[in-house]
Amino acid sequence: MIEKRAFTDLGRFENDWLNARHHFSFSSYKDPRRMNWGALRVWNDDTIAPKSGFPPHSHSDMEIITYVRSGAITHKDGMGNEGRTAAGDVQVMSAGSGVTHAEYNLEDEPAQIFQIWIIPKIRGGAPFWGSARFPKSDRVGRLAPLASGFEADQAQGALPIRQDARVLAGALLAGQTTDVALPPDRKAYLTVAAGAVDIGGLRLDARDGAAIEAGFKGQARVLADAEIVMVETV
Repeated sequence: MIEKRAFTDLGRFENDWLNARHHFSFSSYKDPRRMNWGALRVWNDDTIAPKSGFPPHSHSDMEIITYVRSGAITHKDGMGNEGRTAAGDVQVMSAGSGVTHAEYNLEDEPAQIFQIWIIPKIRGGAPFWGSARFPKSDRVGRLAPLASGFEADQAQGALPIRQDARVLAGALLAGQTTDVALPPDRKAYLTVAAGAVDIGGLRLDARDGAAIEAGFKGQARVLADAEIVMVETV
């Protein structure tokens, strides 16, 4: 079973520098039917105005993955880390026992990001941050792991997270198909960053999401050149 979550139906927040859409309950957006999807707790679709961003604030016990769709984000934290993550690339902040950080768009253009939060399987531990390049040319026609709790994915370059989950992304061409097959104990949440896809008979356009039940077996058929991001989790 698949539940489509159309972009137009998502929770929303807007101010003078942030235009956000929420796939799950977040901040002032409350929907008891959309609290989490397995260990996946937050999926925000954020557009951040130039020369602005999230000022210093703190987190603990959360794996926070940022997928940059356009523009770039500059990260600073209390551990002394600072780095710029550009379009198509990913950063992971494992908050662990607690960390203070800021995320700014220091560019001259808006930044569009997916911010994904995954609940860790253990609480506490030392926080860490990392960023990696994932050229779209390396994931044409397939879903490649970008962040993962599995050593095999990390050996291929995926950033580590503290959960038995994987964040995958792919650049798929119109007419292509890709299998979506989940074990009976794992579910997935998929978002179309760009383009259009048919999965399980449901059409998903740019920025639509889909909650996919554990054990699903089917195909995603690309209707228009698409960029797909998916979390597979317990």
